[in-house]
Amino acid sequence: MVRADKAGSGVMFSIDTETGFPDVVVISATWGQGENVVQGTVTPDEYRVFKPMLQDERLTPIIEKSLGDKEKTMVYATGGNKTVKNIDTPRKNRRRFVLTDDEILQLARWAVVIERHYDQAMDIEWAKDGESGELFIVQARPETVQSRKEAASLKSFSLKERGQRLVSGLAIGQAIAIGKVCVLHGPDEIDQFRDDAVLVTEMTDPDWVPIMKRAAAIVTDYGGRTSHAAIVSRELGLAAVVGTGDATDVLEDDCEVTISCAEGEQGHVYEGALEFEEQEVNLSGLREPPVRVMMNIASPGAALRWWRLPARGIGLARMEFIINGAIKIHPLARRGGSRGRSPGGKRPEPR
Repeated sequence: MVRADKAGSGVMFSIDTETGFPDVVVISATWGQGENVVQGTVTPDEYRVFKPMLQDERLTPIIEKSLGDKEKTMVYATGGNKTVKNIDTPRKNRRRFVLTDDEILQLARWAVVIERHYDQAMDIEWAKDGESGELFIVQARPETVQSRKEAASLKSFSLKERGQRLVSGLAIGQAIAIGKVCVLHGPDEIDQFRDDAVLVTEMTDPDWVPIMKRAAAIVTDYGGRTSHAAIVSRELGLAAVVGTGDATDVLEDDCEVTISCAEGEQGHVYEGALEFEEQEVNLSGLREPPVRVMMNIASPGAALRWWRLPARGIGLARMEFIINGAIKIHPLARRGGSRGRSPGGKRPEPR
């Protein structure tokens, strides 16, 4: 009914899906019908909006925009017995965001309204009509993982050694797991899966759930934070790395690997079984300190992770992490032949 085949669609959560931080709306978007986002067939755009500032329409509280590959676009099919089909997304659409800033903010405001109406964190699907330009909410249901997670304890994982990094993608959860790779290319190969192996596949759908419950960790070629693989991994408490692009080509059957989702927003698959440490901190006995304790952290991606601690705020101490992770270009870099040189024509001195 909504002509999303001529525009875009996706999923949004009124809570941070990885950390449970309640003041963020997370939106995923792709071109065409939204089934590709839900199934993890594509790597979608991702937007994060800070909810407390949405009431002031003069502000644009979009705290993060990540451009996804959006490899396929689902449109209506003509002829045959299928109602929809996937086509290759044109290059110009893959290189631009599905939503404008105004549309991102409108969806985020609706997420807040829906959350208040139901008095709980919500999992919401939306679509944009390509003929009228209107945005629509097409489904809303309770969020079932972070909103129900016990806040009395906090588990922390850290690698004790480093190995060769094989593939990287979005980190789902904050755990570390070790296992032998089992590469499967379709549901018809499910009977080949071995218990406690690392499931490596292109994407998952409900047919995969029985073996996902038996996996040590999950790695996929495609998908974002709201894909089927990501949602089920959170519900099962599994470490997962999604949207790697080439895991099924790079990772080999029976090779032992370490899945690390404890290094920020990026998850990594390392060669071999690396030593790691797991700690559990009981937060129930922590009292509010008599002074205004603030936290300084190095990586912006870790800011939402520590929100449950009794701190009055979190600040960033390392500007180079922001430049390297978000800006991704040297402040003195220029286009053309003068790239990397100072205004006087000399290369900047190393620091």
